[in-house]
Amino acid sequence: MQYFEDIAVGDKASFGAYRVDRDEVIAFAQKYDPQPFHLSDEAAAATHFGRLSASGWHTCAMMMAMLVENLKAHAQAGLGSPGMDELRWLRPVYPGDTLRVETEVLDTRVSASRPEMGIFKSRVTVFNQNDVAVMTMISNGLVATRPRG
Repeated sequence: MQYFEDIAVGDKASFGAYRVDRDEVIAFAQKYDPQPFHLSDEAAAATHFGRLSASGWHTCAMMMAMLVENLKAHAQAGLGSPGMDELRWLRPVYPGDTLRVETEVLDTRVSASRPEMGIFKSRVTVFNQNDVAVMTMISNGLVATRPRG
């Protein structure tokens, strides 16, 4: 099990390979972000996207799926997140792209009010298959401290 004490500033990880599926892009947009350029090739062609593109929120969801798989693989004692900072969508994500994630731990501290948990801040970058960054954010994670005794 990976606890707070096992996380250090400067730790880096690279993981994931999420293939962006056209039907999934449209289904996500229909339910959560029904803007025309996420739903229709014709509408998207008339915009700066040039073709059907995934919602930025869908990009977040795909990143989260890869992040959780990575956390499960490392058996982290995760306790959720109080939020994120500085979310940026840098480039469009298109059906057919394959996304991956890189993280770097920026800060760690034990919670002042809940000493059984630590807080770590990470820079998260999502890249496409051409190693072009398509999204960045600062993630704030909560993780259990190592049990005493």
